[in-house]
Amino acid sequence: MRIMIGGGGTGGHIYPALALARYAREADSDNKILFVGSKTGLENKIIPSSGFKLVTIHARGFQRSLKQIGAVMGDLFKGLKESWRIIDQFRPDVVLGTGGYVAAPLVMAALMKKYPTVIHEQNALPGLTNRRLARYVSMVCISYAETKSRLPRSSHIVLTGNPRASEVGVISREEGCRQFGLDPAAKMVLIYGGSRGALKLNREVIAYLKAGFLPQEISLIYVTGEIYHREVLGELGSLPERVKLFPYLEEMPAALAAADLAVTRSGATTLAEITAIGLPAILIPSPNVVSNHQYYNARVLADAGAAVLIEEKDFDCLKLKKEIDILVNNPEILTDMSKRSRELGLTDAAEKIYQCLREVAS
Repeated sequence: MRIMIGGGGTGGHIYPALALARYAREADSDNKILFVGSKTGLENKIIPSSGFKLVTIHARGFQRSLKQIGAVMGDLFKGLKESWRIIDQFRPDVVLGTGGYVAAPLVMAALMKKYPTVIHEQNALPGLTNRRLARYVSMVCISYAETKSRLPRSSHIVLTGNPRASEVGVISREEGCRQFGLDPAAKMVLIYGGSRGALKLNREVIAYLKAGFLPQEISLIYVTGEIYHREVLGELGSLPERVKLFPYLEEMPAALAAADLAVTRSGATTLAEITAIGLPAILIPSPNVVSNHQYYNARVLADAGAAVLIEEKDFDCLKLKKEIDILVNNPEILTDMSKRSRELGLTDAAEKIYQCLREVAS
């Protein structure tokens, strides 16, 4: 099967696509996979280093400014022409879009050329691209049951989950702690702000650590995001051995395995990972995303009792101290949250989406 995958920009679009690609390659070594991404997104670094071929097209996120609409439309038409050419060259059996502005011209070109098409929606609240394309594509794969009511009724919708969930949960807690030089007998908190980091989260975590709020018996893995790492390091100076500071983590499955509690944003990939292993979480949704979709993702977990939801406007170091203290000092609460989180996880998502691709391609 020849599979073309379009998506990129952020880790939320890239890592699920990579998880699906890896599963497809393992399922059948004869499968041929080609990624299509933007010229400036994270995919230019991540996808080639993962052993897959990437070609790029012009693509630009939607801008509300009237001054930018011309540039957006210009890139859309360029991206369509480039996608048309790439499709003619690769001749896919199926085209998969994982959302975002990169997927739009590719899936549109595939539809115009009457190729089988599938889109995957990672978020509880579907993005603009997927909402527009859903009624026309062969199949829509969703990560949350709640998403179905937010898509056109005429769409062919299948609940699959997020394929990134299929790649976590394979490392034991002991192995995860060993990789980071942490004591597996101690409680461990993991703090990270998504693939790009988060300014507000970093500011409040810095204040939390400088105030000495981290209990002595707690270890911490803190991922700042590459653009904030120098600033955070300068603010905090030397740190105790039980605090591990990183700009970015390739070994995120190991960190997740080692953790007893996560403090993080609520991007779709992040939530797929934590629900796959049943990791309790304090979620601070980013307000700087289209349609506030991270809030709706977090709401699903909070309503199920799997996470504590704190909106960014209400988040500060004192609130962080209060919630961490409550959770780490009440293991019965963490146990219940873990159970409820695991109930939301769909760990066979990669297999389900792969079967959808096979069905559509045939």
